[in-house]
Amino acid sequence: MTKKVLIQLDGDPQPSTFDAIVAVDAGADVLLRHGGVTADTVVPLVHGGMFTRGGADLASTAIFVGGSDVAAAEGVAARVRATFFGPVRVGVLVDPSGANTTAAAAVVAAGRHVPLESGAARPCRAVVLGGTGPVGQRVARLLAGKGAHVVVVSRSRDRAESVVRRLIETRGVPASCLEAVEHHGGCLAGSAFARVLGEADVIVAAGAAGAVLLDASGRRAAAGVRVLIDLNAVPPSGIEGVSVGDKAKADGGAVVYGAIGVGGTKMKIHKAAISAIFADPQAFLDAEELLALGERLESGG
Repeated sequence: MTKKVLIQLDGDPQPSTFDAIVAVDAGADVLLRHGGVTADTVVPLVHGGMFTRGGADLASTAIFVGGSDVAAAEGVAARVRATFFGPVRVGVLVDPSGANTTAAAAVVAAGRHVPLESGAARPCRAVVLGGTGPVGQRVARLLAGKGAHVVVVSRSRDRAESVVRRLIETRGVPASCLEAVEHHGGCLAGSAFARVLGEADVIVAAGAAGAVLLDASGRRAAAGVRVLIDLNAVPPSGIEGVSVGDKAKADGGAVVYGAIGVGGTKMKIHKAAISAIFADPQAFLDAEELLALGERLESGG
């Protein structure tokens, strides 16, 4: 029986042990781990995976693109994709820093409680705190792709507007689905941030560890919110009052999730994605494909 070989391409000097362990648990027989990979150096590694096996055996080779520098990893992934031709290709999973699987899991969690799809009687209104970071950008893009109206919140209005422009220009998200708002603490009264909190159905905190992005006054302003998701696993909580292990916990009129509460779904998506790239050499799993996979898992498909 042909062994399943996963080629782990990581931009960091030492490839992620987390990603390696998940790959083994998901069924990879052999890991070929490469650190310090860039878009300029990746092609020979891809060729090695493409040309050593033929026919049906090629499906037993797959590629995982990771690393802590998400933009660099996306450049590597694009070069990997461009290297394939015709049927000579292998399955690929793109998940630097776990940003894609984490964002997909957060959107799956929100969708358990609020209709996200376009065509609903009232479009879902979502606020993404820390929306300019790797996970926040993907949460915003996935929610907007479902048809929600998404507000990208950052301490820098320029950065928030840059994310919005990029999603409109490169991802085809309708401009009407996105809004940029600045907030860096201080008084809420009368601010744009207070307004979007008051309109929010879903709030996702995806900021850096150690930053409280929604404090008690912010939660009071978000009186009608139905889902609160905090993706920060390091104290203090990104959303005051949400614990890391909360999973669909009732809290007033909302349900709340902490990072570990979302993490179970993230791990299921990650492991299923590894299986999927061995099952289909045409598979190229980025954030949108991982969300679709997560939704299939959620529905039992």
